[in-house]
Amino acid sequence: MQYALIVSLGGFVFGFDASVISGVVGFVAIEFGLDAFEQGMVVSAPTLGAIIASFLAGPMADRYGRRTLLQLIAALYVVSAICSAFATSYNTLVFARFIGGLAFASLHIAPMYIAEVSPAKIRGRMVSINQLNIMLGFSAAYFANYLILQLSGNDAGLAVALGIDAHTWRWMLGIEVLPALMFLLLLCSIPESPRWLLLNGRETEARSIFARILPAKDVKAEIACIQESVAQGRVSVVQALGRLFSKPMRLVLVLGLIVGISQQITGINAVYFYAPTIFEQSGVGTDAAFAQAIWVGIINIVFTVLAMVLIDRVGRKPLMLAGLSGVVISMAICAGSFNQATYQLPKDNTQQVQELVGSGALGSMAGVPYENDVAFKNALQESLTHEEFLTHQSALMQMAIEVDARMVLIGILGFVASFAFSLGPVMWVLLSEIFPNTIRGVAISCIGVANSAVSYSIQLVFPWELAHLGIVTTFAIYGGFALLGFVLVAWLLPETKGKTLEDLEKHLGGKSQSLAEPALQLKPTA
Repeated sequence: MQYALIVSLGGFVFGFDASVISGVVGFVAIEFGLDAFEQGMVVSAPTLGAIIASFLAGPMADRYGRRTLLQLIAALYVVSAICSAFATSYNTLVFARFIGGLAFASLHIAPMYIAEVSPAKIRGRMVSINQLNIMLGFSAAYFANYLILQLSGNDAGLAVALGIDAHTWRWMLGIEVLPALMFLLLLCSIPESPRWLLLNGRETEARSIFARILPAKDVKAEIACIQESVAQGRVSVVQALGRLFSKPMRLVLVLGLIVGISQQITGINAVYFYAPTIFEQSGVGTDAAFAQAIWVGIINIVFTVLAMVLIDRVGRKPLMLAGLSGVVISMAICAGSFNQATYQLPKDNTQQVQELVGSGALGSMAGVPYENDVAFKNALQESLTHEEFLTHQSALMQMAIEVDARMVLIGILGFVASFAFSLGPVMWVLLSEIFPNTIRGVAISCIGVANSAVSYSIQLVFPWELAHLGIVTTFAIYGGFALLGFVLVAWLLPETKGKTLEDLEKHLGGKSQSLAEPALQLKPTA
């Protein structure tokens, strides 16, 4: 339990690093004059780094050990936070965040480590601690952004002395140094994974660690079981890839890809990383948008805890199906609400609009109805300079839109709850379970590449989607992918709760599996 808590602190740092940009992107867009693609690049740069890290994380974890790689990851988080806070241009900010993305390998290594030091009967709950900490990190970032935003508008001496008023977004990024340093220091107190030690012939060390985490009567049997599964010793990356893509592993690989891609293609990181932007689309204003983003974090925590309670009782598959169906319903609510929205700058606010923009450029738009958000924003861009559009878009949207903002909030929070209840924690539990000991690192890296590539694409194109497709079509796309994921999971995914990693290896990869025979029955151990 202690080791799981320490390692999962990396999840907190990841969550903070990933979602803090939600409050930053609007500020840097104005300061550096960024277009939609450049805004997407600032947000998605870490995930681009994560794609590269995913290629290397598994092989490095297999070669150098889980703990060593986790310490390197923590150091990268520290460097990225410092460099991001002091970035002087768009390019340096993207590069600094890219460095942080290399540390996103913690998403793959932490669950692997926790699974390898946890008893089978509570493994799902232990691995889910990492996901809970990710959600806590998200929540902490949303809260920190809101607090710093409020301080930036305060004339109090401390806020001015610290430069929070003039460097708001730099403080948002720089505060990550604190949890990152704590993570790095605490990692010095954990042991190496005993399964990795056995894989490398270090039985004495592994036995000592198992003696700390397992009942004495179970140590001998556990070691014997692991030694049987790793009898051939450590394999090379090429050998591991060869086995991963072999016919006996076909079903396992397909399962991993389905779960890994479904987690991201439903748009969760667009919601996490652009939460204030999405809420601004409903016309609530910047301050309220930041405040509502805090609810995203709170809902995340509540439903992640619920998933932790149920994952080893109900099982992995029921949670996945419940969550995916919830995503479909939530996206339908959001898309339907925005589809009913109207956009029109009221004539009686013409003077207020002109005072806001500083010219009469928008006078011709007053009283003119627009059928959707794309048409309205295109009209704004034709009438304003790029800088004026970026600066005043939120306030003008607030004046123009008529939408049921409560239903939008319900839809977004329902989406977040559905993800936190299923796709978030369950994916990492499944990936840490279904692959054999000898190729687990390489296998998780391969799935991680696919997961990160989809996440990168979602984050990069989201501003473009809002600008060109509109928010209705964007949410409808996410809901469609969730429906497809539901069908594939219902068809192919077996239940894995309660089985040891070695038993799962025998059942899932011991012989050739046909995709025509998906209903694999794995009875849990007592």
